[in-house]
Amino acid sequence: MNHDTIAVVDFGGQYAHLIATKVRRNQVLAEILQPEDPIERFAKYKGIILSGSPSLVSRGEDSQYTHAIFDLDIPILGLCFGHQEIAKYYGGKVVHGGRQWGRANMRVVRKHPLFAGLKDVEQVWMSHFDSVVAIGPGFEELGFTEGGSDQEPHHFSAIGNDEKKRYGFQFHAEVDDTPGGDQMLSNFVRNICACDPSWTMDRYVEEQIEKIREQVGEQSVFLLASGGVDSTVAAILFHRALGALRVQLLHIDNGLMRKDESRRVVQSYKELGLGDTLHFIDASDDFLAALGKAIEPEKKRAIIGQTFIDVFEREARRLGISDHLLGQGTIYPDTIETGGTKRADTIKTHHNRVPIIEEMIAAGRVVEPLAELYKVEVRELGEKLGIPHPMLWRHPFPGPGLGVRLLCSDGKQGSAIAAELAWRVKAHGEKAGFTAQVLPIRSVGVKADLRSYENPVLLTSELSFAAISEAAGVMLAEIEGINRCIWNLATKAPSKVTLRTANVTRERLDLLREADHLVMEGIRRHGIHDDIWQCPTVLAPLSFDDKGDEIVIIRPIHSERAMTAVAATLPPPLLKELNESIGALPGISGIALDLTSKPPGTIEWE
Repeated sequence: MNHDTIAVVDFGGQYAHLIATKVRRNQVLAEILQPEDPIERFAKYKGIILSGSPSLVSRGEDSQYTHAIFDLDIPILGLCFGHQEIAKYYGGKVVHGGRQWGRANMRVVRKHPLFAGLKDVEQVWMSHFDSVVAIGPGFEELGFTEGGSDQEPHHFSAIGNDEKKRYGFQFHAEVDDTPGGDQMLSNFVRNICACDPSWTMDRYVEEQIEKIREQVGEQSVFLLASGGVDSTVAAILFHRALGALRVQLLHIDNGLMRKDESRRVVQSYKELGLGDTLHFIDASDDFLAALGKAIEPEKKRAIIGQTFIDVFEREARRLGISDHLLGQGTIYPDTIETGGTKRADTIKTHHNRVPIIEEMIAAGRVVEPLAELYKVEVRELGEKLGIPHPMLWRHPFPGPGLGVRLLCSDGKQGSAIAAELAWRVKAHGEKAGFTAQVLPIRSVGVKADLRSYENPVLLTSELSFAAISEAAGVMLAEIEGINRCIWNLATKAPSKVTLRTANVTRERLDLLREADHLVMEGIRRHGIHDDIWQCPTVLAPLSFDDKGDEIVIIRPIHSERAMTAVAATLPPPLLKELNESIGALPGISGIALDLTSKPPGTIEWE
């Protein structure tokens, strides 16, 4: 069946495939194209959407693409970088400045088909260094974002030329934190581009089963089954496509699992009827030995990914199935954050995207039926396949497990904080009425589609969650060199913060496991487990006033696809319980709540 189709041009932003996903949610097929694809490839599409990018329009970066698309008589919508490119191409001006992170309020200037069904003021999501400051002939401002009480508005947040059917949004309409973004994209796709809705998830299931059969041929598949949503859906899809006799599953306890996690995984697979093809191995000694004294996040991720393959290959030889293809439940955020497209910046390397896996992919030895989906689509697919609701709606857990929630240090790296940064943070806090301290450790973040590795800030205040969260957002937007704010659950700020030497050890992992268990059980007990997308618990080797060697950071967030996130609060009674129960664990010096949105902070700390 032929479908009306939208072309999404991938300039390497974090959200290109998310744009395609949101278009498909309108039952309209979307396909990813590269900016340098020949103009002939674009002719069949009903419309074009230009994605964001880590490149800067103001500096002429990534300008060598197929500009002839602007000569086509089809509508074009640009988002972020794409918005700036449209403004520049048609005579506008883009400058390096006016950066914005996270939520903003856009005021619609006049009623327009793009904003049909929406309010005069809409929440939108920003992540950019460049800004449009002037537009060319024939274009008009369709919306601007409001500044704070002492700030000027940010103009040209939405622009358009109805005669040419060229439109641009400075914000990311594709992310869930732009609540009206789905409607905006639907207005563009269904109304301005006049696409006929004919695309469904049922059709996607059929096509993926055919693709699996085509790629695998007469061979079989050996799947690394973590027990998470993605690998479970992949396992059932492989069984549906190939039959039980041609699919083998391997669950590896890497020593980085949650408390009793492996036991629960094995039991759940048996309940799904997959027990006869499931193999289990405790390889915790292999992973701990391999990690040794590694402290850098990227090195730890690479080691964990390589060790997974080493254990996989060893077990395949033992079982006599070395000729099987490797199956993985890789989803799109794993690929894009690893810099898996031509222009994407590497935010963090996922264990299923380490070099050895990339070599196997190039050799056709890896089968990944979920690689273009986000978690919400994976869950929808799982429902189509009949997987029980509790297995589909468990909180996501990273492939490297607690290895990326156990921060490590040599006691030196990150401890030196620039005096100017420390002073600016302190002064900003004092002006706002709270204590703010730069912490001598770093975490991974994402800013304007680029990786950051910067210091977090500890905030101590008796303000409400809403007030302190707003203050954190302002601080992160105004001060360079930081990418995360955490809220001290103690009433008094530490007078001394010391970075300790710490590696990945069984003892530290057991401590983190216990803290994580207390958090997860508390969330369930208070009935908010399903209201929160994910709640990582992080252990950092910091001592507050020499009272212990570790602090625990709790990171509850709301999200839908993990490409953006906002911090969630926990009920005050639960925070009080956790402060007491976690604080009673051996060696714990403090407990904090992460207030950071994504961007600028990634969901996981590493």
